[in-house]
Amino acid sequence: MLAMFDKLRDLIRHWWMEFTLQTKLMGAATLVVSLIVSGLTFWAVNTIQADARINDTRFGRDLGLLLAANIAPQLAENDLTAVARFSNRFYHSTSSLRYILYADDAGGIRLGIPFSESEVQNSLMIERRIHLPESSGNHDLPLVRQHQTPEGIVTDVFVPIEHEGKFLGTLAIGINPNPTVVASTGLTRDVTIAVFVSIWVMVILGAVFNALQITKPIKELLSGVKNIASGNFKQRIDLPLGGELGELIDSFNEMAEKLEIFEEQNIDELTAEKAKLETLVTTIADGAVLIDNNLNIVLVNPNARRFFGWDHLDLNGTNVLHVLPGSVSAELARPLYQVAAGKLEGEEFRITLNQPGQRTVRILITNVLDPVKENVRAIAMTIQDITREVELNEAKSQFISNVSHELRTPLFNIKSFIETLHEYGDELTKDERSEFLDTANRETDRLTRLVNDVLDLSKLESSHTYLFDAVELDRAIEQTLRTYQLNARDKGIELCQDIEPELPSILGNYDLILQVLANLVGNALKFTKANGKVTLRAHRAILTPEVGDEITSDVVRVEVVDTGIGIDPEDQQAIFDRFFRVENRVHTLEGTGLGLSIVQNIIEKHHTQINITSAVGVGTTFWFDLAIYQKQQIQQVEDLQLVESGAWKFEDNRPKP
Repeated sequence: MLAMFDKLRDLIRHWWMEFTLQTKLMGAATLVVSLIVSGLTFWAVNTIQADARINDTRFGRDLGLLLAANIAPQLAENDLTAVARFSNRFYHSTSSLRYILYADDAGGIRLGIPFSESEVQNSLMIERRIHLPESSGNHDLPLVRQHQTPEGIVTDVFVPIEHEGKFLGTLAIGINPNPTVVASTGLTRDVTIAVFVSIWVMVILGAVFNALQITKPIKELLSGVKNIASGNFKQRIDLPLGGELGELIDSFNEMAEKLEIFEEQNIDELTAEKAKLETLVTTIADGAVLIDNNLNIVLVNPNARRFFGWDHLDLNGTNVLHVLPGSVSAELARPLYQVAAGKLEGEEFRITLNQPGQRTVRILITNVLDPVKENVRAIAMTIQDITREVELNEAKSQFISNVSHELRTPLFNIKSFIETLHEYGDELTKDERSEFLDTANRETDRLTRLVNDVLDLSKLESSHTYLFDAVELDRAIEQTLRTYQLNARDKGIELCQDIEPELPSILGNYDLILQVLANLVGNALKFTKANGKVTLRAHRAILTPEVGDEITSDVVRVEVVDTGIGIDPEDQQAIFDRFFRVENRVHTLEGTGLGLSIVQNIIEKHHTQINITSAVGVGTTFWFDLAIYQKQQIQQVEDLQLVESGAWKFEDNRPKP
């Protein structure tokens, strides 16, 4: 029983909780109003009934006194017939009387209206006596009481009958309630009950209507709004309603549809922008790492993986300090926490990484702020490989040192010999003066060579264009051999040539080709010991076509072969860098370290490349291929130079820039 009661209570509580606050307030207000109306109605009914009872009491008392005064003489003479006749006429003269009874002083009934004597004797044998009120012996005032009957409340009036000072008995009459008052009281009660019931019927019907027509759509709308707020723009409400709720539902569905379309467009745009950003971050030469405020990695590009050796690691959500190299992590930990806390906008670091391979990187960390520029949303870390820059700076420093030494030595020698000639010219012999002047002249040539190398390299690296035409290699080779023949003879080195007969002309610039040959032969003589050999070769070659290339290339290959000291494999890629000097490793200070860089630039101007084959202690071979001259190639080469330099160039009778 208790479990059933608890279940019923939970059911009622659940039922009550299903109602909205508005419905609950409406129900409570209706209950209060109905209780007040019912209370006022019942108070009015009770007031009416109380007034009716008072009126009935007064009316009965007056009737009793009037009747008692009229029948007292007949009762004194014991003329019951006259009493009965008078009482009967009195009884039928008004509908307010229920009964008239005459009792003696002992309570015995002597006469009853509407009962006859025989009826009293036969049917009311057990009722021949009536119980008079205890105070009926008071002969001065009538007594009144009321009792309930099936027909309503009857007012009993007991009037003492006296005649000439003698107590004759008691007159008891019953007064019916006022029918108008009874009818109005019943009508009022019925109307009150009907109103009460009607109010609650209307409340119940209103609650049902509210639940079916208002509450349900509102709940559906509330659920839809929550779904929209959570990002579910596919939410729709399908309720067959008209009126304002129908318009509201239609507007909601239209809004959801527009939001869905807008979201799809935004997603497409965001996806495209994200793809662009990821592509940009992926393809940039610098390493890029994006981390959140907790220093967890959000995005990392391939170059950053290569810098830190993260190629095969899943880094998303990993704390960046846990995967950085120890030295880098130790140096960046404090600044990263300061940037994440908003205490620092960014900072730059230069760090040397040992793995993989020794390289120098510049790490720049900076904060990523929200649109209002107040809160830090993320931290961007950029890693730049400045190994080359550092090497170039070191090479420049070395170059400046070398150039300074190269400039200082010949200038000092020139100044010394000129001062000697100026001060002691008359005391010197003709041969001594000639030797001093020859030395100053050589030192001047040395200075000129140094300056020319710097200017040539600067000119080659600029956008300057050169005229390409047919070049006879055998003539350029012979001129180079004549230039260096005396130098080779002084060092005891054999300088020779190996040129294929009837060698075709190549497409190039004669002066530039001559400078390439001079630089290569000069380097070969520099690093070849006495009794060595330097050979200049030129012959036709057919290049093997690459995959997908159907045309073979017919070129002239030029080789400079020496039997010198050779070049270490670790230096073979660096010798073409500016300011790099292999002689630093062999403890010489000759040259500027620009010769091979000039050679590489000239060869690249001819759209080919310089190659090297070398073995330490055996010798070195530099070789490159040049295209054979053909008339139709002139315009092609010029057009290509137009694209590279942005300037037009013509030949022969065509105007030159």
